[in-house]
Amino acid sequence: MKLNLLSCDAQRPDRRAIAQCIAELSSNVSDSLANELTDILLEGDAVDIEVSDKNSGSALRALRKLNIDYEIIE
Repeated sequence: MKLNLLSCDAQRPDRRAIAQCIAELSSNVSDSLANELTDILLEGDAVDIEVSDKNSGSALRALRKLNIDYEIIE
């Protein structure tokens, strides 16, 4: 499943938690790339990630917990 991470609405976003979440959920993202994607997301640009179907439910819950707005692409 592909997700488009649109923005983070948290008042004080936790960069480390967001990067860790992206690295754990994405099937092809390293820790350093997750940090870069987090910076891009927090600057206001959208980020595309791919999540394995078996992790999709927990991925969506984790993103909502971090106040990250997303849309499902496929």
